[in-house]
Amino acid sequence: MGKMFLLNSVDFIIGKGYMSQLTNIFIMSLKALFLNCTLKKSPEVSHTKALIDKAVELFQDLGVDSEVIRIVDHNIAFGVSSDEGGDDEWPQILEKIKACDILVIGSPIWFGVRSAVAQMVLERLDGSYGDAEPLTGQYPLYGKVAGVIVTGNEDGAHNVSANTLFNLTHLGCTIPPNADCYWVGDAGPGPSYIDAGGDKHLYTNRTVRYMVNNLAYMAKLLRDNPIPTKLKELDEAAKMVSD
Repeated sequence: MGKMFLLNSVDFIIGKGYMSQLTNIFIMSLKALFLNCTLKKSPEVSHTKALIDKAVELFQDLGVDSEVIRIVDHNIAFGVSSDEGGDDEWPQILEKIKACDILVIGSPIWFGVRSAVAQMVLERLDGSYGDAEPLTGQYPLYGKVAGVIVTGNEDGAHNVSANTLFNLTHLGCTIPPNADCYWVGDAGPGPSYIDAGGDKHLYTNRTVRYMVNNLAYMAKLLRDNPIPTKLKELDEAAKMVSD
């Protein structure tokens, strides 16, 4: 269970020795869920996990509980439904997604784009449209905030972040400012995040703090002020003026 904090003007912790100027915020029992979309099964070293771990630590400073799921350690079937049957483990992961307040997709860069595992996760989330709330028609990811963590070499961080965050908005997530954090190495093959000392990279250390603080803040706002949009009513209104 997450700790409860009453945070005043200079009490919103963003890292050891650092504070931001945010006012009068309760952070109580928020839950962050990280989906690590590395291609490497445990116990192989995941550079994406190393950056995720930094975000987890920062969330802990804010009293936000975190859980990290390495997708390739589970039997996830390909498909676009919430349950592909058989020994598909996606339904259990989807329940954790539905229960969280903050969803963060972590992906390495491969050939300039997100990993095949991250792509599969987004395709499976497409099935959540069918699990809409009966009265409002809102999708299960409405009321959740989302971010993305990216690691890799050369380029592709903007591509992965932009496409993943765009997909998550269509699924119902709210995206706060500065909701992405990434580290990329030099051009060509070379050391990755851990080997290259990415944990000392100023830009990455700055943006992970921006992301964590904004995700926690927005999650608190949405929990206290749920989005009231009635999608079913708007669908009917659209039909009345459409061919």
